[in-house]
Amino acid sequence: MTFFKSAMAGTVALGLSALPLWAQETIKVGVLHSLSGTMAISETTLKDTMLMLIDEQNAKGGVLGKQLEAVVVDPASDWPLFAEKARELISVEGVDVMFGCWTSVSRKSVLPVIEELNGLLFYPVQYEGEESSKNVFYTGAAPNQQAIPATDYFLEELGVEKFALLGTDYVYPRTTNNILEAYLKDKGIAEEDIFVNYTPFGHSDWSKIVADVVALGADGKKVGVISTINGDANIGFYKELAAAGVSADDIPVVAFSVGEEELSGLDTANLVGHLAAWNYFQSADTDVNAEFIEKWKAFAGEDRVTNDPMEAHVIGFNMWVKAVEAAGTTDVDPVREAMYGIEVPNLTGGTAKMLPNHHLTKPVLIGEIMEDGQFDIISQTEEVAGDAWTDFLPESAVLEADWQELECGMYNTETKTCVQIQSNY
Repeated sequence: MTFFKSAMAGTVALGLSALPLWAQETIKVGVLHSLSGTMAISETTLKDTMLMLIDEQNAKGGVLGKQLEAVVVDPASDWPLFAEKARELISVEGVDVMFGCWTSVSRKSVLPVIEELNGLLFYPVQYEGEESSKNVFYTGAAPNQQAIPATDYFLEELGVEKFALLGTDYVYPRTTNNILEAYLKDKGIAEEDIFVNYTPFGHSDWSKIVADVVALGADGKKVGVISTINGDANIGFYKELAAAGVSADDIPVVAFSVGEEELSGLDTANLVGHLAAWNYFQSADTDVNAEFIEKWKAFAGEDRVTNDPMEAHVIGFNMWVKAVEAAGTTDVDPVREAMYGIEVPNLTGGTAKMLPNHHLTKPVLIGEIMEDGQFDIISQTEEVAGDAWTDFLPESAVLEADWQELECGMYNTETKTCVQIQSNY
């Protein structure tokens, strides 16, 4: 009997060693989100989202017959550390794809690394546009899918005549506000009726800035705030608005980086009526969203909420899985080529499609903050195609991104040439 067991053990061991290498490996998925520092308030949930999606896919049998393995790192809201962690994920851990970043400065820190090493990043957050890398798929909103429609809502629905553009001091708010300033002037808003202010990450003393915004309306004109404030600085901003007695009826705020997750830590009683512009809200009334919310709460806890960047990761992950299966490999170049034209359901009842400029089709939603920290959806469009280069800056209006036919992310339609180096990298 002892000999029989030994013989069987040897046979099993021999069988395992004889398996092809691919059958013994996992497919490694890098998760590059801040779990500490000023951006942890937003990014920790995205890490959890990826763990849930990976668990679900593994329960379905994985991808290409292999299980997925999450490799989680913490770049700690430190922008240069994002580049180091991205290099570690690709060169040391050997990940096949990365899902991560929130701020544009973190994404731009990662860009040279993934372009050098031919990595692949799915970026899930709204951003300023003005970029199209062959190594990034942008599953969040471009300005024409968030900032421009929100500004139109202020102009056309709320009759706002003066604008306070308040942002955190980094590339996303500055570039977005450059676009919005040009757009507002094109719409007839005078330069003196546009107030622009930037504050550092983690800024907490908002008294003077809120006073300046209130003073903007001293002549009786309707004032509105467009907020590109990021991270935990939002807590102090909204608290100061309430302390100053500013309601949404007085001076409405539309935020581009405040969603359900950020509001879950706030007393929202004084925020009711203020707005956010996203492509998804938890309150979207669809069967597919109800199913997603149920799965999320079962995975993460009954008190956890969903938000827009989570949906972007859902879309991006499902597209990546389909592209890998279509390509028959996780190698970056075949996967990228398989991505173009892929469609997956979004959570608001429509369909997301990957475009040759590495952006998605997305609906635009405007939501009003309710007392429970959720949003009442007051406006929703059909799917809008994301535009990598804005039409409202002269130097960008002539540019086009098309990685499928033109194999270029910065094609000048006037000179018919591809610019190889993007000046804002």
